[in-house]
Amino acid sequence: MMIKDAHRFYDSRLALLICACGVIAAGLLLRRYGYMAGLPFVVVKYGGSVLWGSMVYLLVEAIMPARRRNLAVAIACGLAIAVELLRLVHFPALDAFRATTAGALLLGRVFSLWNIACYVVGIVLAAFIVRHVRVRGRPCEPVCGP
Repeated sequence: MMIKDAHRFYDSRLALLICACGVIAAGLLLRRYGYMAGLPFVVVKYGGSVLWGSMVYLLVEAIMPARRRNLAVAIACGLAIAVELLRLVHFPALDAFRATTAGALLLGRVFSLWNIACYVVGIVLAAFIVRHVRVRGRPCEPVCGP
């Protein structure tokens, strides 16, 4: 790998991690201020799940050594579904973690098929946006690569 290509590769990963942090911030803001901003219940409740799915995709895409987007989408969907299915498992230590703010945000508390649908929507939207920025975004070329 040439040095220029190596820089693009790592810059791209950094950009994905920064985007993931932005999505996390948006999710926290939505959860905290969504109702105060007058957003409907559906947007606040399921918008957070869409953003959570997007975050999972961005993190998977950032750590994958090969840039195979379909594989990243499949892995992100698998992880998101596994986390949702984990909500069906109960034992004292896990339930104690879920009772914390971090546990509720990372793992959630109640199983929902609607959440799985929202995760998939978020993953697909994030994959589409990442591809669109990489292919069309001329100013982003040095950071995101071809």
